[in-house]
Amino acid sequence: MTTSLRAGDVFPDFELPDHLKKPRRLSGYTKPSPLDEKLGFDDGYPLILVFGRGFFCPRDQEQMRQLVRFQSELAVNYCKLVTVSADPPMVGAAFRAGLGAGWPFLSDERREVIRRIDILDETEGEYAHTAQPYTFVLMPDLTIHKVYDGWFFVGRPTLEELRQDLRRIMETRKDYRYEAWNKPEVKSIRIPQQEWADGAPPAGANGLPVSRGEVRSFDVEAGVGKLSDHATGEDVFFSFTAIPGEGYRTLKPGTPVRFEIVKGKTGPTARNVQRDEKSG
Repeated sequence: MTTSLRAGDVFPDFELPDHLKKPRRLSGYTKPSPLDEKLGFDDGYPLILVFGRGFFCPRDQEQMRQLVRFQSELAVNYCKLVTVSADPPMVGAAFRAGLGAGWPFLSDERREVIRRIDILDETEGEYAHTAQPYTFVLMPDLTIHKVYDGWFFVGRPTLEELRQDLRRIMETRKDYRYEAWNKPEVKSIRIPQQEWADGAPPAGANGLPVSRGEVRSFDVEAGVGKLSDHATGEDVFFSFTAIPGEGYRTLKPGTPVRFEIVKGKTGPTARNVQRDEKSG
């Protein structure tokens, strides 16, 4: 059988182990980042979902090599890529490492998802019950934007076809245009560098309330963290741009700080976050 899924259908939100044997849910790859949610840009991100026969297939190998060349572009496009096959996690990990792939390889060793979407290949002569090679381009809510049937290699998407698919999806995001970012409510959270051009002003000099606390967490990769507010006991979100200075700034968990509080629709946010030398 071949899949009956078509553009406009919602793809099943399955969970499978990745190449490290960690369970991963499909929707986890498309959800908005914490900063997106704070800014009100809650659209999420598109996902290229590739089902393949597995490591042994020369056509899969060629498709994966092409996607390796594409992965650095996907990173700056904020678009996601996931591969699924019936290979066990250990085999998927070896295949991934050999390719130099940085995206997750999920293992449907029990063929549960492959059977569910009717793409079980019962003709393969070397390895039994693999997946028919399909590529699905999904919108953030897992609605299918495009389906590519790769039974013959020519049916698999080219990188340019994928680029065009992703562009059409990204164009629907709330923040796709510059104007969405150039708003006071956004710039109060993701603070432009020029705010700190003359150094950090004294906390509260602009009339905002000031509080004390400490850094609870900071995600270096995402550039966002949380502060504990000693006055309220609540966590307060902050972006690295809220730390005065140049370039990329970080603060270690446990660091005592003073900060201004900006209240918005998505809760309080910190700005002008400074080390509190007088704390304690």
